[in-house]
Amino acid sequence: MKVSIKTPEQIEKMRVAGQMAAEVLDLIGEYVVPGVTTAELDRICHEHIVNVQKAIPSCLNYKGFPKSICTSVNQVVCHGIPSEKKVLKSGDIVNIDVTVTNDGWFGDTSKMYTVGKAAPHAERLIKITQECLYKAIEIVRPGTRLGDIGHIIQQHAEGNYYSVVREYCGHGIGDVFHEDPQVVHYGKPNTGMELKEGMTFTIEPMINAGKAGTKLLKDGWTVETRDKRLSAQWEHTLAVTADGVDVLTKRPDEPF
Repeated sequence: MKVSIKTPEQIEKMRVAGQMAAEVLDLIGEYVVPGVTTAELDRICHEHIVNVQKAIPSCLNYKGFPKSICTSVNQVVCHGIPSEKKVLKSGDIVNIDVTVTNDGWFGDTSKMYTVGKAAPHAERLIKITQECLYKAIEIVRPGTRLGDIGHIIQQHAEGNYYSVVREYCGHGIGDVFHEDPQVVHYGKPNTGMELKEGMTFTIEPMINAGKAGTKLLKDGWTVETRDKRLSAQWEHTLAVTADGVDVLTKRPDEPF
């Protein structure tokens, strides 16, 4: 496995792309309301990326994906395709996953939204999943190993009676959308690749309310929980620094 180490100049280019992606997640929130279609959310994001940011929505036509963002509603774990037929209703939860390419570099991030008022159990799943991501980010520094990241996520999720999706994971990123290393969200401490300054990758835990099993739908993209129970996900693009971590896709309301 060959992992690319980025220069400070390259990381700054990634930060620009990452902040564009973060901006899209910030602006779309007010449109996530009962009665909107996921296709409309896609249109709003696409137009902002293309016309305002003058950048590229990375998901569009990526390996045939037909839209500019992923919208994963309720039991959809990841890679939900925006559709005119999918009308959001009060109580739904939805993950919006945005990747922007700018000047050849990628920024990849996702966030959970509630539509109207969600049930307490749905809000709890969203909160614990975000905590899984934040706990993992806290330990990113040179010398930490990928197994440590997976372990802290698995421990927090399972300690709260949730399960961790095994088939999908975080990934290296830079001037390539998906590169090594794979960053799985379960594991054993002190195992796996050791992090080094200049590594860039995503952490994006997918946490299920029920069992961990998933299934891929016939469209070849949409992944659902096998038991149809809720799933949540949060994602950031990170760079390993000399003494810690730089969250390249952080939003203004976040604590790092």
